[in-house]
Amino acid sequence: MQGTTIKDTPEEWEVRATATPFVGNKTSVRTDDVVMPDGTVVRRDYQVHPGSVAVLALDEADRVVVLRQYRHPVRQKLWEIPAGLLDVPGENPLHAAQRELYEEAHVKAEDWRVLTDLYTTAGGCDEAVRIFLARGLSEVQGERFAAEDEELDLELSRVPVTALVRGVLAGELHNNCLVTGVMSLVAARGSAEGLEGLRPAQSPWPARPFEA
Repeated sequence: MQGTTIKDTPEEWEVRATATPFVGNKTSVRTDDVVMPDGTVVRRDYQVHPGSVAVLALDEADRVVVLRQYRHPVRQKLWEIPAGLLDVPGENPLHAAQRELYEEAHVKAEDWRVLTDLYTTAGGCDEAVRIFLARGLSEVQGERFAAEDEELDLELSRVPVTALVRGVLAGELHNNCLVTGVMSLVAARGSAEGLEGLRPAQSPWPARPFEA
């Protein structure tokens, strides 16, 4: 372990054949025949995803803006932080995050930082998510975004960071962006640089390149 650099690195193994057996509205499924290190070829099926953004919006009372939404695949209503897809290839993730915060919570923020980047399910999906920390919150004036489908039943709240940490560690909160965002916030606060050491909002994102 000594001398090993703990950092993810780009690498691409040879693909002998590829197919797309399913194309959906936003995502698709791809099948690749991949050459393994010993020369054997194995088939890998995975979801192709445009990428997502999420926002941990923190107010002056140390509360996080969260919403409760029905998620059909897991048959649960989950507490989440505002999030959404990168709808346009090459879309600036900060602009997408600002849009999602407005549409889902009717809130805007003055201070934006990159909290963390992650792959949600790297063994079966290429989805990349950038989670932002947003501070200096204020309500947006004007009409609210028109909700549809699951969002018609959306429930909004502001919950103290300490309560969310307790819920994560108790196994009561499961949304990956909420869990990762909250625990990353706590870790960043405990670091030598603190929250001011977080990356700028327009920092490069190799997983989903964009123009600032």
